[in-house]
Amino acid sequence: MAEDETSRSRRGLLRGAAIGAAGLAVGFGAGATVGVGAAAPPYQGSGRRRFAGKVVLITGATSGIGRAAAIQFAAEGAKVGFCGRRVDRGKQVEQQIRAAGGEATYVRADVLVEGDVKSFVDTVAGRYGGLHVAFNNAGITIEKPLDQLTSAEFDRVIHTNLRGSFLATKYEIPHLVAAGGGTIVVTSSSNALATTENRAAYTASKRGIVGLIQSAAFDFAAKGIRVNALIPGTTDTELVRRAAGMENVPDPAWRVFASQWAKTHVPGLGRMATADEIAAFALALASDDFPYLTGAQMVIDGGKTAHAG
Repeated sequence: MAEDETSRSRRGLLRGAAIGAAGLAVGFGAGATVGVGAAAPPYQGSGRRRFAGKVVLITGATSGIGRAAAIQFAAEGAKVGFCGRRVDRGKQVEQQIRAAGGEATYVRADVLVEGDVKSFVDTVAGRYGGLHVAFNNAGITIEKPLDQLTSAEFDRVIHTNLRGSFLATKYEIPHLVAAGGGTIVVTSSSNALATTENRAAYTASKRGIVGLIQSAAFDFAAKGIRVNALIPGTTDTELVRRAAGMENVPDPAWRVFASQWAKTHVPGLGRMATADEIAAFALALASDDFPYLTGAQMVIDGGKTAHAG
């Protein structure tokens, strides 16, 4: 089978990254300047307690954006219930939050399994006495040209990202209604607005999420529930690293690759987002700061889609 251009490009960048990693890695610490833009500033919490006394539920929180959000919600006073498939990772996040004085419960659940989702939502609401905020974040990607995707691979992406968000929302709604209202934030992607090759399944799922939340926002506005889509750009997470085929390369090589990629793919800030930056925006959308915000697609992508448009 012929090698596709994206794979060749990634391998070429990987070779360059591997060669230059030893000499360049020092330049990627906090405050270093990389290509078009500076490295992300160190994350500093808001110091606010916007979620004190509230129960927050998060799907897909054992790594990446979900993990960062769980930690930030807890730091702002929330009782956090979160799920993911990897028990060891989940327990680590739970322990980290509790060690910092927060409250969190990890529940092993797979958003592909409807019974898991319902049990997870009901368990969290039952343990903490209700539900006020949901961040439906679980997602995967499989990147191949459309004709090389198997139907099983396509289904897995759609069922995880879109159907999983539907199931979570479906079972969260009764608890939010019982609480007198609340907020739901669902993670979509900048690919929902402007995409590229090899992302047919991922893009379809993420565009579907936008339609899902817009209709749901109308369904439940009268019941005091706001529903919005978070549209992040490319974020330096395990998911992105795996999609690039670089989960097993040394961290310095990955940092060089990520920097080179961002210089040409993220016009504007010229770098990937950090999980903390995207999570902080999720908290803003989930808070009571914007009571008029519902049915919206809120973009945080470093200028990526502004240039694409």
